[in-house]
Amino acid sequence: MNSMSRYYFPADQWKSAQAGQLELKGDEAHHCSRVLRSKEGDLVEIFDGQGLAAQGEITTLAKDSVMINLTSEPMQTAKAAEIHLIQSIPKGGNMELIVQKAVELGICSIQPLITENTVARPEQMDKKMTKWQRIALEACKQCGQNYLPTILPVQKFTDWITHSTHAAELNLVAALLPASQPMHEIFTQNMAKNSASFLIGPEGDFSDSEYQKIIAADYLPVSLGDIVLRVETATLYCLSVIKHELSVN
Repeated sequence: MNSMSRYYFPADQWKSAQAGQLELKGDEAHHCSRVLRSKEGDLVEIFDGQGLAAQGEITTLAKDSVMINLTSEPMQTAKAAEIHLIQSIPKGGNMELIVQKAVELGICSIQPLITENTVARPEQMDKKMTKWQRIALEACKQCGQNYLPTILPVQKFTDWITHSTHAAELNLVAALLPASQPMHEIFTQNMAKNSASFLIGPEGDFSDSEYQKIIAADYLPVSLGDIVLRVETATLYCLSVIKHELSVN
């Protein structure tokens, strides 16, 4: 766990830090001064969500403004293999857990989907998106991840499958199909791949027609074994395996 408090400073504002000083505003300033009750002289870490990070010292604090003098040169963090998650929104608050843990696993992007068997209220999606983005940022700050993943707008499955373009070299779907293969076998057959997209359905799984469209879109079906896993467990298990397989290829 990172013992130094970390704060997000948007990449498009980073030029102001090149002179050695930057200003936290809004939520980040409030979190620093009022929530964590930081003091002048405290050392902190700043990151821009695109891999750049630096250490600094707090010089002045106010409710809506915190001034920080950089004490180290901004450094670019090496980017890991890209993993894109296409996640059918599960019941309850499980999407929040998935977002948090996916960020900790170094996910690149998350595409939330509404499928035929998804239990979701479309009128709540804007509020949920705001919450997921906040959770993603907080997870980055807590775990030391310097790349803030993109959480894409919620789409209906039919719109996504019609207009999506493959963001990765290898595209996988967790599938209860006879043709499904163990994930290790698929990676053994695709050892030169450096990025992957992973698609997973809701509690009621994809419908037959959805599976047909997914396979037609060149997603390779993968098996998760004989044990029936909850959606959130299946997602995090697969992301862990994919991260491992891409790292050893």
